[in-house]
Amino acid sequence: MAVLLWLAGLYLRVPILVAPPLAPFISQDLALNQTFTGALTALPILMLAIGAMPGSFAIARLGPRNTLALAMTIMVLGSASRGLAPEVFTLMGASAVMGLGVAMMQPALPALLPRWLQPHHVAVGSAIYMNGMLMGEFVGAGLTLPVLMPLLDNNWRLTLLAWSLPALVVAAALFLPRRDLARPVKRVSWLPDWSNPLTLKLGLLLGLSASMFFGLNAYMGSLLEQTGHFDKLAGALFWYNIAQVMASLMMLRLARLWVGRRDLILWMASLSIIGTTGAVLTDGWWAIASATFMSFVAGILLILLVGLPPLLVRSEETGRLSAGTFLVGYTVAFTIPMAGGLLADLTGDVRHGIAVMIGYSVLVLPLAFTLDLKTQKGQPEG
Repeated sequence: MAVLLWLAGLYLRVPILVAPPLAPFISQDLALNQTFTGALTALPILMLAIGAMPGSFAIARLGPRNTLALAMTIMVLGSASRGLAPEVFTLMGASAVMGLGVAMMQPALPALLPRWLQPHHVAVGSAIYMNGMLMGEFVGAGLTLPVLMPLLDNNWRLTLLAWSLPALVVAAALFLPRRDLARPVKRVSWLPDWSNPLTLKLGLLLGLSASMFFGLNAYMGSLLEQTGHFDKLAGALFWYNIAQVMASLMMLRLARLWVGRRDLILWMASLSIIGTTGAVLTDGWWAIASATFMSFVAGILLILLVGLPPLLVRSEETGRLSAGTFLVGYTVAFTIPMAGGLLADLTGDVRHGIAVMIGYSVLVLPLAFTLDLKTQKGQPEG
């Protein structure tokens, strides 16, 4: 079960994060501008927001295991279809389908944990699939150029197929475990509770972390090319994405001590802004080091935020709060990098696009001061 959870977590990010390293090759082949290049990563992020509610609805009707298997199949169909796309609009449509599948996977995994694991193992299960997810960022973005593409004659289409199709085996294997520990519970609403201030606050802060991580990942190639260091792209993506893996490994040991601390959310958000700013103001390996630092602290921030709902609300409300958080956070993670891409196209300077992400993050940073993390479990935030 642990292996299946880890592999499913891996595919929460692999199909999304293969796009940045392949973007220059796809752009050259299909004549994409900066906006469409950014959309290769940003459009699936938008679908992570849009698909949060269909995923929650499917869990209520089909159960988490069936939803997860269905979602992985949808993800594979969309992701593999990108490798067959003859032109830009087919490519974008396939990317949207892939993003929908990933979005439906996202709430299905935590919903599956109580059915497969004893209550005292649920936290460990969360750590396992989150580690798989962050490892997926490294595997997808960090190993695509130096390892997989050379094995496939530097063909971006075959590379997409090679990353996508193995997920069908994982989807089928989800039906091997027979354990189901869940007890019947009273049906509750699957829609977000917008009257709870935490829904918007956590979502906007998640958008801070996600927009900078995904946005800088998407524009890394363009940034290095503009500053004359495109030859460092493979190494940059390797270190940038393995930093999140290191963050997840550290949080495996520190999660119980760190999750729930407002001061750490504020520090990690602030350090994320500083790291992104350094990537814009410097060049070469200094810029790569700054971006890698941002990736590391943004990974910690992600776990600090995603781990909050079970601590702050009743167990039956956790899904609603998480769904609302993902809806808001990934809407921001799509909108802000896309707005940055439009500005970069207008000015001809990709650094202006990254500045949009920094500006948003500075604006929402004060929300970290207003988080009430002392709310008792079972009580709504006042």
